[in-house]
Formats: sequence, C-alpha cells, structure tokens
Amino acid sequence: MTITRSHAVIALAMTGALALGACGTDANKTSTGGSGAASTDCPTGTLKAEGSSAQKAAIEAAIKSFQTTCTGATVNYAATGSGAGIKQFIAAQVDFGGTDSALKDDEAASAATTCAAPAWHLPMVTGPVGVAYNLPSLPSLVLNADVTAKIFLGQITMWNDPALAAINPGVTLPDKKISVFFRSDDSGTTDNFTKYLKAAAGSSWTVESGKKWNGTVGEGKPQNAGVATAAKGVEGSIAYLEWSYITQNKLGLAKIDTGSGPVELTSASVGKMIETAKQKGSGNDLSLTLDYATKTPGAYPINLVTYEVVCSTYKDPAKGKLVKAFLTHFSSVETQKSLESLGYAPLPASIEAKVQTAIAAIG
Repeated sequence: MTITRSHAVIALAMTGALALGACGTDANKTSTGGSGAASTDCPTGTLKAEGSSAQKAAIEAAIKSFQTTCTGATVNYAATGSGAGIKQFIAAQVDFGGTDSALKDDEAASAATTCAAPAWHLPMVTGPVGVAYNLPSLPSLVLNADVTAKIFLGQITMWNDPALAAINPGVTLPDKKISVFFRSDDSGTTDNFTKYLKAAAGSSWTVESGKKWNGTVGEGKPQNAGVATAAKGVEGSIAYLEWSYITQNKLGLAKIDTGSGPVELTSASVGKMIETAKQKGSGNDLSLTLDYATKTPGAYPINLVTYEVVCSTYKDPAKGKLVKAFLTHFSSVETQKSLESLGYAPLPASIEAKVQTAIAAIG
C-alpha cells in the first residue's frame, strides 16, 4: 500500500469518493448520504482540536473532505500526541481532544468541570499498531508477545537469536544487532502497545504499562513521525508504530502469532479484534475495553482506538453544533471506508452505529 500525505491528492480522492455524511450540496443543509446518522446543519465557524498523532492522516483527510462541501467551516487539528491533546481539552484550549487511551478518572472529572457536563469518548479511528522492522533482506518476519517483549526490554539483542529463529523456521535471519526505537513523549500508541505486551506476554513483560515508555533500552523519538523517521534511517531497527506510518515509510511489518498462528495486519484482521471489544463507559460515553490477549483465529491483537473526547453539552452552542457536524461526517460509512487507503480500519458496524447515536445527542 502506498500512502501519501499530499493534501491535494487526499482532497481530490476524498471529494470524488464521498457522499458526505455531514454536509450536502446545499450550503445550509446536509444529508447523511447513507451513513445512518441524522441530518444536520452545515454550520460556519472554526474548531480547534489537538491530540493523537496516530489519527493524523485520517483526521486530516476527513477535514479536507468536510471543508470541501462545508466551505464556511474550518477545523484545525494539531497532532501533538494524546497526552497533550487531553491536557489542552481539559484546559479549554481546544474544542475536542484526540486520544488513543481513555481518560483516567481524575482527567474525566476535570474534563466534566471544563465542559460543565460529562465528557464523552467517541471512537472514531481504528489505528492498528504494527511492529515495524528495517531489514531489507528479510521480506517476512513472525513475532509473538514473548519474543517482542524480550526484544524491547533488551533481553534479545541480535536478529539471529535462537528465540527468533524458532518462530521463523526456514528463514535466514541476519547476524545483526537490533536497534530499538520507542516514543519519547506520552503516547496512546505506547499505552496500547504495552497493554498488549502486559496482557499477552505475561511474566516476560516486567515494566509498567502506560502512556510513558518505561523500558530501559533503545532510543526515544517524539510522535509516530519521529519514530518512523529514526527506524527508516537505521538498518536493523525495530519499533512500534501506527500502521499508516509503517506503510508510508516502507518499513517491514511483522506478523503476530497469538497462539492460533501468525496473523497479518489487515483491515479484516483488525475488525475481528475490535468486534470483541466491550463498552467500558456508560450511555453515550463509548470508551472500550480491548482484548489484547485474544486468541481468536485471524484476529490481529495490537490495536488502538482513537477517541475524540467531546463535551456532551457545550457551553457555546455554536461550537457544539460545529463539532456535531464534523463528527457526523467523520463517522459516516463513506468517510470510514475511505480511510482504508490511508492505513486505517473502518469502525465495525455495531460500534459505528453507537457512535452516530452519541454524536446526534451532543448539545
């Protein structure tokens, strides 16, 4: 898959492909175009948002297509990382925040105070996390949770280590040092990757999971883009990255053996895993609990869901109306389907329907 960040190409492709879910051809009115969400106005104004870099390509494409029809609307998104996005949302500096991990209880309480109403998590982007490697001579690689944990903890340091050879029979592994790269900033990508290792690697993963990387080996770089650039520049490197950054930088992508055989990262294999998620929040607060230790055949286990964290009721009704219009478009069937070409998996239909119901309830 070839991924481009060119705004012109994205705008052209999205404009031709989408029957917009938030805005119709009438500048004052919009229809769902078959998305299943309720019709809503196409308001004017400007939104500021910040957060997850994992969703950067997805939200930029959705913004372009939204603004193509809703010409009086502007959405500005800064991909500064999940931690920064939530801080800015709580501080009322942005209208919604993008995060790859649900808010902690104290963050949720602070957000509710900022909004003067509960904040809701709305799953919008399914961004698989891949284990990327830079070995041009190795077209295929299989990893499991145990070996991956030991690599990222510095216990396996060579590509031809017997543990790697055992799960890659018949593959000639290079006699080369492994160079580990990780996120230096607080990151939902880190949080989800380490949650997978904690759940699936058992005692082999010996450090705390969370948004902050707690390993003691390797080199940290900021945001997905920084890690991808570093990994691309060092032969023998390994890193955890959101899928679109791996394909964009033409890095190798490991298959993950969950105990039911190696699973390739695809939209279908991601969907199988996301469909097993349980709703953690109540009502229209749609935070999810993912089963990182899944052994469902064909289910890819390392995934993150990027939430747009919104006020259930906005103090400024005009802001609420514009947030509602943009997210109606973002969650539509057409927009979600179009994101596959950028390295994302569409929301499963069951979750998509709940998201659209919640967006319709934003005040």
